[in-house]
Amino acid sequence: MQFILVLVIFAAALALSFAAFNYLGVRKLPEGSERMSEIASAIRVGANAFIEYEYKVLYSVIIVVAILLAIVTMWQAAIALLIGSVMSGCAGFVGMKIATYANVRVSNTANETRDIGKTVKVAFKGGSVMGLCVGGFALLGLFIVYLIFGLGMGQLYETTASYTNFLGLSFIPFTMTLSGYALGCSIVAMFNRVGGGIYTKAADMGADLVGKTEANIPEDDPRNPATIADNVGDNVGDVAGLGSDLLESFVGAISSGIILAYHMFLQSTALNTGMTEQILQKCILFPLIFAAAGLIACCIGIASLLFKKNMSTDPHKDLNGATYVAAGMTIVLGLAVAWFLFRGEDTAILKAALGFSLGSLSPWIAAAIGVISGVVIGIMAEYYTSADYNPTKILAHASTEGAALTITQGLALGMRSCMAPCIILGAGIILSYQASGMYGVSMAAMGMLSFVTATVSVDTYGPISDNAGGIAEMSQLDPEVRSITDTLDSVGNTTAAIGKGFAIGSGALAALALMISYLYSFNEAGTDLILNMMTPMILAGALIGAALPFLFSGMLIDAVAKAARKMVDEVRRQFREYPGILDGTQTPDYKTCISISSKGAIGEMKIPSLLAVVVPVGCGFLFGPEFVGGLIIGSTLAAIMIAIFCGNAGGAWDNGKKYIEAGGVEGAAKGTPAHAASVVGDTVGDPLKDTVGPCLDIFIKIMSTVSLVAVPVFARVNLVSFLFSLFS
Repeated sequence: MQFILVLVIFAAALALSFAAFNYLGVRKLPEGSERMSEIASAIRVGANAFIEYEYKVLYSVIIVVAILLAIVTMWQAAIALLIGSVMSGCAGFVGMKIATYANVRVSNTANETRDIGKTVKVAFKGGSVMGLCVGGFALLGLFIVYLIFGLGMGQLYETTASYTNFLGLSFIPFTMTLSGYALGCSIVAMFNRVGGGIYTKAADMGADLVGKTEANIPEDDPRNPATIADNVGDNVGDVAGLGSDLLESFVGAISSGIILAYHMFLQSTALNTGMTEQILQKCILFPLIFAAAGLIACCIGIASLLFKKNMSTDPHKDLNGATYVAAGMTIVLGLAVAWFLFRGEDTAILKAALGFSLGSLSPWIAAAIGVISGVVIGIMAEYYTSADYNPTKILAHASTEGAALTITQGLALGMRSCMAPCIILGAGIILSYQASGMYGVSMAAMGMLSFVTATVSVDTYGPISDNAGGIAEMSQLDPEVRSITDTLDSVGNTTAAIGKGFAIGSGALAALALMISYLYSFNEAGTDLILNMMTPMILAGALIGAALPFLFSGMLIDAVAKAARKMVDEVRRQFREYPGILDGTQTPDYKTCISISSKGAIGEMKIPSLLAVVVPVGCGFLFGPEFVGGLIIGSTLAAIMIAIFCGNAGGAWDNGKKYIEAGGVEGAAKGTPAHAASVVGDTVGDPLKDTVGPCLDIFIKIMSTVSLVAVPVFARVNLVSFLFSLFS
């Protein structure tokens, strides 16, 4: 049966080869004028400097965590953590690099062809490199872990807690190794998302607050000292951060299914429900092979756009088409995977041991539910954030009544938008459980992420287009060129909102799947998995857990505000001390602004990032595993709401502003009080949609992953158990 693993390495190789082909294809395109090349080079240098500095800090943390993991768990988990960090780090770095090459080529294509379809292809080709690297590197790392530790060291066939370390703690070897791999991906994602998110919004807010609202100069005007830092931020936050985030979700969903399979095998053995080791191996292989099939489907979906002869004048239609092709092909190929793996198995055993109520196709049905849920959540995000629909149009018209009502209307929109995605998530959880038991819930998460390569490609197209517009403005290209890039950018805001909704939805399901494995980890096999919320310890944990995302979000907004304040002061200083900047006779100092964002991001990210690691581990050693179970549930529920609210409200504020700039509101154009009000709304929304919202799904997943890794330790050693033992 192991020969089917060839499909995994084939899919990874295909994706990475396609990424290399598109990378070289973008690099071959001309950059345009000397001025365009200079601006692109400045953005590239700034992005490289930040990511290199961030990675130095990141990998010093990774090494410390790996050493601790080797001491308290097993050395194999520490090696897997390093592998995961390298795969995630490579994906983020390559994606950021291509974005800094693609941006100027998008501007030049728009300038040379004045054709929106050809320009979309260049932006999407650049974005596809990030998407293909996410799927390719994630599967490559999983294949390496499976091959070396699973097959090579025989961990795959050790189904009990057969590994005991020198501290006397016992683990199921492969589940702990796989958890180490997922943790490595999570730490990189946290650094890239939090650091990049603070960087990009500090620069963006600094540029907007002084340049657009005080100096009344256009967005991305070359006279604005913060404009290069703003464009750098798009690459480090919205490209590298996004890619690492969804790679981590992808790996977490696959890993949770495999880990859960081991625990369900132990449960079946204890209850004598008949699950065999052969069925266990198939349950381990299914998420890997399904994800590989999804990656192949994504390659087909991406190719369907890149090699399309007749592009439409509606970029959104073409981008959605690529995503729908990938999602549809994933469902079809996944059906073949389920039929091949589970055909011929006793349906009675599958139902008794795993909850497969619909026979051998049960896990495929659960995964298909996840795929469909992801698409529907994306459509809902589009409805609330696109200027094609009423919510954003109403928000734009509110700007004619001032900034206060713009903000009030946006808050209402964001809050209302939480309901529908949560209904879809709830329905997905119930239906996938009914089809395939607890294993089905993890398969729904895996299904939602199985076409992540396509969604990341579409999402990354956005910041590349945003950068392209900035380069067009700074290079003083024709207004027609800027009109094309603005159209692409507006669509990019909607695709970004879709991507953020998709990320939090998949993150919630992945966190739930990890939570199930967490409960199995400290409960005796054969006992019911019950977390009684009316138990004081668990209820207290849930209450504190629900407050954690608010604390985390507040820290991030404070961090952005501090860095943005320094940026505002610097831009004002330059305008004050060098008045020739505004009339074009003096050149702004871009490097100082880049330095402010870099130092602010790295300095301010440390405490929020540590929160997701320190709190569950610290609470575990103080109060025990039940308290941490409540903590994870409370955090997950609160984070889902805040993230959806932030993403949709922020996206609508941004697109409402662009709707006004495009002439959608009569009597409101650039320079009017209504436009100024919309800029204020957009500025309020910036840290919400690009820092807080995207970081929250990382927050809940890293809490779940860290808890899963640490629970074998604090389930045995915690203060509450020690005190009870003294008085019992």
